[in-house]
Amino acid sequence: MHRRSVLFLAALAPLAAVTQSFALDRALTDQEQQLIAQINQHNSAIRTMAGRFLQIDTQGQRIEGTFFLERPNKIRFRYNPPSREEIISVGRGFYVINRQDKTQYAYPQDRIPLRQFLDSEINFFNANIVDVTTAGDYISLTLSDDTPIGVVEVSLIFDVASKELRQWTLTEPSGAELTFSLYDVQKDVEIPRSYFYIDPTYRSVDPAA
Repeated sequence: MHRRSVLFLAALAPLAAVTQSFALDRALTDQEQQLIAQINQHNSAIRTMAGRFLQIDTQGQRIEGTFFLERPNKIRFRYNPPSREEIISVGRGFYVINRQDKTQYAYPQDRIPLRQFLDSEINFFNANIVDVTTAGDYISLTLSDDTPIGVVEVSLIFDVASKELRQWTLTEPSGAELTFSLYDVQKDVEIPRSYFYIDPTYRSVDPAA
């Protein structure tokens, strides 16, 4: 398996019951609360999205692909050739698909940090926010979860003016990062149901193997 998928799934590791408290060490300002509320409302109203992504890992490896999102709880990342891998959520879990080997494995969707952005009604106030930073035209919300492999963080970067997601970074306990930047995004597009189909004939494999 390519390292990008290993890191992606390390950041999407199944969550255990939280054993420590990780929270923002200050109160949100009135301006931050208002902006986060606007982000919640704006993105909840977007039922479907499609576009391209650029993925960069800690070593600087750059991989591109296309993504499709349908709320609630459906998303598909398709890596450009020569890769034969895809990452698909269909509401039950995140599946890593290898079209060449015809294999798949999954993590429960309700146990991954990115799940809040896939909800039908987004409410980041219910998430475990550990950092909020505003810089220029962007605001970054960092969410944290305590997992069996340690603390995993997801930093979501939104455009202040449009309230739309531009980028997110997954950080695993080792400090390794995986950053996704979105571009050529179209909203409220028709997405074929087949795009979120998991072929039942694909062989299940153990991700730890």
